[in-house]
Amino acid sequence: MASVLSYESLVHAVAGAVGSVTAMTVFFPLDTARLRLQGVVNVLLTTPLWVVNTRLKLQGAKFRNEDIVPTNYKGIIDAFHQIIRDEGILSLWNGTFPSLLLVFNPAIQFMFYEGLKRQLLKKRMKLSSLDVFIIGAVAKAIATTVTYPMQTVQSILRFGRHRLNPENRTLGSLRNVLYLLHQRIRRFGIMGLYKGLEAKLLQTVLTAALMFLVYEKLTAATFTVMGLKSAHKH
Repeated sequence: MASVLSYESLVHAVAGAVGSVTAMTVFFPLDTARLRLQGVVNVLLTTPLWVVNTRLKLQGAKFRNEDIVPTNYKGIIDAFHQIIRDEGILSLWNGTFPSLLLVFNPAIQFMFYEGLKRQLLKKRMKLSSLDVFIIGAVAKAIATTVTYPMQTVQSILRFGRHRLNPENRTLGSLRNVLYLLHQRIRRFGIMGLYKGLEAKLLQTVLTAALMFLVYEKLTAATFTVMGLKSAHKH
């Protein structure tokens, strides 16, 4: 036991810790890029499933928008078959461009969360559970509101059967995204980009707030168990 707790062992432990911190600092940009790349790969792999899912959910719905063409699918396999047959296989990736932009939603959320947390910690020594819950909710609300127009366009593009696309081209280019944004503003005004935002906020804000609360509690508990002092008290 004495050999384990010797000065030499302490030197090796400190050296290992310093080496680990240095390596993490040097390669952190690469790790960030890896996470972003994972998000992009996830979008590319799952977009066809979301396209089919969106069309099946909206099948049979009555649309006020005359530009949307109704669909008639018998199930998932038939939906894939009809989309590929009538619109081409690339149509399964309709809406990919706004989906890639939405990868930044969590980044916006965490940026505002950390910013709000720092501002509160300037005024008080520690944050209560209610403080964490509220700033988590506010951060998610901001991120959702900022990116919601892209989610609106994403849903339209995933549905795909739009008269702006008579030649069944892949809908997802920047030009088509800007066209849909312009058309929506022209018809419904700027608030047309935010139709359904209330339901989306109810769906995501409380979940995110609870996630941040649990995250902070687990972080504080981990520091306590390890005998370390957290940089931010909660």
